[in-house]
Amino acid sequence: MNTEKDARFWDRASRKYAKGAIADHAGYERSLDRTRALLEPEGRVLELGCGTGTTALRLAGDVKSYLATDISAEMIAIANEKCAANPVSGLVFHIATVETVVPDMAGFDAILGFNYLHLVRDLPDALRRIRALLAADGLFISKTPCVGDMNPLIGFALLPAMRMVGKAPYANVFAAAELNRHIRDAGFDILVSESHATGRRDARPYIVARKR
Repeated sequence: MNTEKDARFWDRASRKYAKGAIADHAGYERSLDRTRALLEPEGRVLELGCGTGTTALRLAGDVKSYLATDISAEMIAIANEKCAANPVSGLVFHIATVETVVPDMAGFDAILGFNYLHLVRDLPDALRRIRALLAADGLFISKTPCVGDMNPLIGFALLPAMRMVGKAPYANVFAAAELNRHIRDAGFDILVSESHATGRRDARPYIVARKR
C-alpha cells in the first residue's frame, strides 16, 4: 500500500486545494452544526484527513483538545499558517495517518473523518484502528463520498484514467450500503445517517456511529 505516493499527490495539490471553494457551502455548514452539537466542551477530538485545517479551525474552540492530522506535510504546513493567523486554544496540527497515531494517545471522545474514508487503502483496517483510538462509547463522525452510488463512469472510467496521469488520488469505490456494513463490522452502532446536501441528491452520507 503506497501511502508515500498518496502523500506526494496531496503535497503537490495542497496550494490549489487551499484556494478551492466549498461546492455546497450551506451543506457544509449543516454538517458543522450537526457535529458541533455532538461534541462536549471537555471532549478530546481527533480529526483524520484534516487537509488545510478549515474544519478544525471551525470546531476546535468547542472542545478541550483537538488533534487534526493529515498525511500531507504541505497540507499541515498550510493549516499551521492559518492557525498562526487565527490561533485556537487546544488545537494542534500533526502529520499522521490513522496507522501512525500513537496508541498511547487513545481515548478520544470523538474522531472525525470528513471526505476521508474513500481515500484510505484498507477501509476495514482503518475503521478498526479508529475504534481502538476511541474512548468507551466514543463517536466516529464521518461524511464520505460513496463513489459506488454515483455515475458508474466516474468510479470505473474517469477516476482510473485521471489517476494514471496523476490528476486524481487513490480512491475506493463503494456504495453507502457497503460503507455502513464495514462500519458495523468494525464494532460500531450507526446512530445517524443523513444527507446535508442543498437541493440535490448527494452521495455523501453524514454518519454518526458509536463504539460498541
